[in-house]
Amino acid sequence: MRIDIVSLFPEFFDAFFSHSIIKRAIEAERLSMGVTNPRDFSHNKHGQVDDTPYGGGAGMLMMAHPIFEAVESVIAQYDSETNSAYSTDEMCDEMSLIGNPSESIRRRVIFMGPTGQPFTQEKARELATYDQLVLICGHYEGVDYRVEEHLVDETISIGDYVLTGGELPAMVVADAVARMIPGVLGAASGAQEDSFYEPLLECPQYTKPPEFRGWVVPDVLRSGHHKNIAMWRQKEALKRTRLLRPDLLERPLTKEEIKLLKEIIAEESERDTGEV
Repeated sequence: MRIDIVSLFPEFFDAFFSHSIIKRAIEAERLSMGVTNPRDFSHNKHGQVDDTPYGGGAGMLMMAHPIFEAVESVIAQYDSETNSAYSTDEMCDEMSLIGNPSESIRRRVIFMGPTGQPFTQEKARELATYDQLVLICGHYEGVDYRVEEHLVDETISIGDYVLTGGELPAMVVADAVARMIPGVLGAASGAQEDSFYEPLLECPQYTKPPEFRGWVVPDVLRSGHHKNIAMWRQKEALKRTRLLRPDLLERPLTKEEIKLLKEIIAEESERDTGEV
């Protein structure tokens, strides 16, 4: 998978690329990433990428043409690299069957902005199925609307608050998507057990020592009984979700979830009435 970020501040991403999950994904060749500066596509010697808004108003807007040309550049580069991978003599027969490989590339161009749909784990899972993502970071007071209207496939927001630019949201999206790419996480079940991979919060987790300042790890987790441990984890995940994010339970529930929720409610009722 390839993730290209279009940003006026490429240096923001230096540490992001060189640590943790992203670094491992790149080293394992599961993911490649790059940052393109729209200033490189400015049409004047000063590298201008912004201008005053028509109709007046505070601040400056990013101009359309540097963003368009930056995005078109990374798309053309990816298509060229993809075609090159199929250009050896051994692949000639296959190419005659599949046609131009770039025509089958699954690509998504995304603008990081407050008007977009909220970013979710489900969206991260969906985006991880694409071959190339292009994430556009806005700045100043925003971007010329023609970018959203004619260039991007969708706009994504990471929350109802104001940030200086789209760089942090782009990192959030890239990190969440990278975790969904097969082979990126060390443990095969790592992503599945994260909060929000399934529509529940993660259950409580513990490590050694078994007792710390009088607080003891639940016996079931040290029992070695895998079925009981799995049941405990699911039940605790439901408890936390019901307490902290009840909106996540506003969906069709499985029979097992309904059964466990009834147990949770009954236990809470007993505690409230002092019958425990």
